[in-house]
Amino acid sequence: MLTRKQHELLMFIHERIKESGVSPSFDEMKEALDLASKSGIHRLITALEERGFIRRLAHRARALEVVKLPQQATAAAPPKGRGTFKPQVLEGGGQPPSSPQPQIAADNTRELPILGRIAAGTPIDAIQHERERLPVPETMLGAGEHYVLEVQGDSMIEAGILDGDYVIIKKGDTANSGEIVVALVGEEATLKRLRKKGGSIALEAANPKYETRIFGPDQVEVQGKLVGLIRRYH
Repeated sequence: MLTRKQHELLMFIHERIKESGVSPSFDEMKEALDLASKSGIHRLITALEERGFIRRLAHRARALEVVKLPQQATAAAPPKGRGTFKPQVLEGGGQPPSSPQPQIAADNTRELPILGRIAAGTPIDAIQHERERLPVPETMLGAGEHYVLEVQGDSMIEAGILDGDYVIIKKGDTANSGEIVVALVGEEATLKRLRKKGGSIALEAANPKYETRIFGPDQVEVQGKLVGLIRRYH
């Protein structure tokens, strides 16, 4: 899965190497992607390297090599600058098709509403009116109604959920013990792992600095359960 910026950087490096035989400098990459600092380029390159799309070559200047391209890669023009974050999902592996595809995102996607922020920490007001929409691959979904929330806080970091992530929630009012849910307690909502203990419900953090909170069964309303996550790297 690549974000739009990761895809833009990969294609920029690929085109520059094809034209000149050497990869672009960090300054050239920063300017092409309209990023404020080279640290953003470092993060994007690290993400591409971890996913096997590029490789760093030792003992060479501008030492980057494109290992593979996404199947949906296109001979797109250089990036035109920063825009609203709209993650696009790309399938890895293989070489670009012989005929360029018009879409960067995988065709089989569904646009879900982003309803606001959800606390992974101290509960905050969460479910709000739709503010924008996010394309999500159908392979992450399935039947039923889904929505997206932006995570705020660090109480679920040991479950791999970080501040700023977008969590995909399947709407529903039931969940099994051990599932991560959006739980409404009074007027506040939070993202926690739900545990059923006898006649009580525990909302369990995935960070040792946060305490597990115990409630009666009539104090917690499940608003949906976690089915996926999208992360930005810039």
